[in-house]
Amino acid sequence: MGKKTKIALLALVVVFVAAQFCQPARTNPPSQAALSFDAVANPTPQVRSILDRACKDCHSNVTVWPWYSHIAPVSWQVADDVRDARKHLNFSEWGKLSPARRLQALGDMCREVNSGDMPLWQYRLLHPAARLQQGDVTALCMLSAKPQ
Repeated sequence: MGKKTKIALLALVVVFVAAQFCQPARTNPPSQAALSFDAVANPTPQVRSILDRACKDCHSNVTVWPWYSHIAPVSWQVADDVRDARKHLNFSEWGKLSPARRLQALGDMCREVNSGDMPLWQYRLLHPAARLQQGDVTALCMLSAKPQ
């Protein structure tokens, strides 16, 4: 191995180690169970199971932060994905939404799962149980046909 290659590798290691000191906030804001989707919408056990395994890690305040969410630069992407997901749809704060906004959110969710855009491909890669089958998509889309 040449001198330039060794210097480049050493620089890369130094940058990687330094990046570990720049960690994003991985928070789970407090929430009231009475405002959750489960409490307000009272979904079927099937829907509750789908949401738990494929959606709530990002779209709720009960995120389970996996080991890789503590390693930069992946940690930055994971924290950003969760922050974005909670802004778009947060099942922990469902009761704060108006009935019209709930219906819109369910329609958006149906479109996202139907198109395969949700769950995100990188989440599905690391969480195979989050992959949705057609029956899962159908069950989630049926929510937008019911009053919430």
